[in-house]
Amino acid sequence: MSDDLPIREVLPQVLAALREGGVGVLVAPPGAGKTTAVAPALLEEEWCSGQVILTSPRRVAARAAAERMAAMLGEEPGGTIGYATRLESRVSARTRVLVVTEAILVNRLVEDPEMPGVAALLFDEAHERHLDSDLGLALALESRTVLREDLRVLVMSATIEGARFARLLGEGAPVIASQGRSFPLEIKWLGGDASLGIEDRVAGAVMQAWREEAGDVLAFLPGLREIERVRERLEPRLPETPILPLHGAVEPAAQRAAIARDPQGRRRIVLASAIAETSLTLDGVAVVVDSGLARHAKFDPAAGTTHLVTRRASRAAADQRAGRAARQGPGVAYRLWEEGGHFGRPEFAAPEIETADLAPLVLTLARWGMGDPGALPWLDPPPEAAITSARGRLEAMGALDGDGRITPWGEKVAALPMAPDQAAALLLAAEAGCEEDTARLVMLLQERGLGGRGEDLAQRLGGWARERGKRAEAARGTARGWAKRARGLAARGGRALDPFECLALARPDFVARRRDASGENWLAAGGRGFRLDPASPLARAEWIVIGDAQGQAAGARITAGAELLADRVAAIFADRIEEALATDWDGEKKRVRAMRRRRFGAITLASVPEPSPDPQAVVDILVDKALESLGEKEGANSTLLPAGFLARARFAGVDALSLDALRDNAALWLAPLLFGRRDLDIAPGRVAEAALGLVDWDSRQRLDRDAPTHFTSPAGTRHEIDYAGEDAPSVEVRVQALFGLDAHPMIGKTPLLLKLTSPAGRPVQATRDLPGFWRGSWTDVAKDMKGRYPKHRWPERPWEEKPSLKTKNAFNRG
Repeated sequence: MSDDLPIREVLPQVLAALREGGVGVLVAPPGAGKTTAVAPALLEEEWCSGQVILTSPRRVAARAAAERMAAMLGEEPGGTIGYATRLESRVSARTRVLVVTEAILVNRLVEDPEMPGVAALLFDEAHERHLDSDLGLALALESRTVLREDLRVLVMSATIEGARFARLLGEGAPVIASQGRSFPLEIKWLGGDASLGIEDRVAGAVMQAWREEAGDVLAFLPGLREIERVRERLEPRLPETPILPLHGAVEPAAQRAAIARDPQGRRRIVLASAIAETSLTLDGVAVVVDSGLARHAKFDPAAGTTHLVTRRASRAAADQRAGRAARQGPGVAYRLWEEGGHFGRPEFAAPEIETADLAPLVLTLARWGMGDPGALPWLDPPPEAAITSARGRLEAMGALDGDGRITPWGEKVAALPMAPDQAAALLLAAEAGCEEDTARLVMLLQERGLGGRGEDLAQRLGGWARERGKRAEAARGTARGWAKRARGLAARGGRALDPFECLALARPDFVARRRDASGENWLAAGGRGFRLDPASPLARAEWIVIGDAQGQAAGARITAGAELLADRVAAIFADRIEEALATDWDGEKKRVRAMRRRRFGAITLASVPEPSPDPQAVVDILVDKALESLGEKEGANSTLLPAGFLARARFAGVDALSLDALRDNAALWLAPLLFGRRDLDIAPGRVAEAALGLVDWDSRQRLDRDAPTHFTSPAGTRHEIDYAGEDAPSVEVRVQALFGLDAHPMIGKTPLLLKLTSPAGRPVQATRDLPGFWRGSWTDVAKDMKGRYPKHRWPERPWEEKPSLKTKNAFNRG
């Protein structure tokens, strides 16, 4: 161990904590040396007779940490220091310190909770709060409590959340803080330019840093796509400069090149994802360019897929990124946002346990024997809704029984190191004898970029078969191991299937059918809509199985899939295809439609008209549609009942004809009217007469008496009374029809609002006091009417005149 590492000052406290209490929390900023110094120091402790396992959040970091520790001992990885990731391992019988990814530790704990031969578990970079890290820590603490009191557990974090971790570890767990290197770090705030894409902004900032600063440049981008686009922009400007990508899909040799200094001594530019935020020291980096963006996986229960979401990076992540510039000397960090907006960013990214698909976690815990995830020690407990959703999906695939216990099939699914649906596909393939190809298919779903980047998994399988790089070979080796393991779990003799059909059987809700000629829109059996690039080879298929999709539930974009033949879909899903009579409302034709349909989930395979549907089903639909047309509130006009019918009944106080009463009693008055029909083309008068059948004779008399339908004027004209308007009751009538009337018309005790009109039907005035009108404003009205309609009578004392709508000449002629 280098004597100048800051961790050296607190290492005695760490050793004492593990020696005396067996647990502890070490908080150390980047550059303190915790990743490479602590684990080797434990080997000299008297209690440490077994192996020390150090978890790492990423494969690149696990390999780099092991290689650095081995170099410190003058060895190669695989000796005293080893590592194990999914795609490669360097381990021997002599290995005392083993660096593993978090998922590998979880699998080891589940397979044997006693962890024989293991003396200590060190959880590095625990602040990143990956799902496997939280789960591994919870299982380790449970194992330590129940089975292995002597198992040492050390949580190592780069943030100030140490107190929370200490409470989780138990009473008395110390929090030991180490100082980091104190090299100066300058922050330069470049602000944002909304007119430019993130790739152009980062490329411009890198060029600025290249001109203004010394040392290698490390730029942080959200993901592989942005990394490649920035590299395309930089290479023509700096043709002699090594521009190196660093992300999970890069070959191990290229990852090592990005971490180490250039062998020719040239300045270089490293374009990295979040993989370089922690654990790694990139030799020679003195400048960081931070896009300020991070890409996180988020499970969408509605779409049933995990998609990547690009968000603003947290303040903690920004600090980690900036710290990369000052690990070996003074550094500079360029940030592509305003200083004033920095504290508007979240302090930490949300832990994965709050956003991830929890089906793997629930199945793992069921295999562990823990039916209630909430009983385990968590820093943040898993959301109950996500647990319920995951448990339902696992029960549907037969991995859990109705009580949440793991089934024999679930034991086999859980025994494979992959997502439950992928494990189910591989087990089905082992039964059918195509496990080798299916294992490679599952690998493609897990490893981005392997075999190419197209959506067509068949094409990617072919591309991968032609690749000869170390990553491709390691992936093939891992897939062969999965296939061998699946063969040991499954019995031969299953039906003949190909790998894509195995995936479809494991993911039936993601079998999809094309919905348009372009192949852009797809409907999955689970009922969700998906979108596909029309230029994709898959767009010409009729059926596909969706392996992966990105985006929200409404139109998530298909990023991986494979074609299925239509006759094979019908054959392998014969037990899921249902034939049923569907009776529903045809909104275009405004009538009930009855169809006999064959369906696979939400997908209609065939549909023919049904001439004799269930009469009651038809009536039920018609009643529902009819009730929709009655109005949403009391007094509203209806398209089915005569205008104002409901308002008139309400005015008269006939409760049996209220909107609620009509809805509640629809079976009594409305249903009989609709038997034998397919539409609602019924005269409103017939519907009203049917509704009136609900009321007794006295109520009907009260309705006619207290809310008459029409007003008869002195001239003998009939006018419909409006009970629905805000000024109800009201009636529109020509003023001449009221001549000779000197008492205001009443509806019960309510004055009828008279909306008076001219001979041409134009509004003149409205009044609830006709005598007052005659003796008041009538003089001005009559004067105006004489000028407009000189052929009509406009008497000074209209209440004494005979009512008539005739002109003066016609009136005088008698």
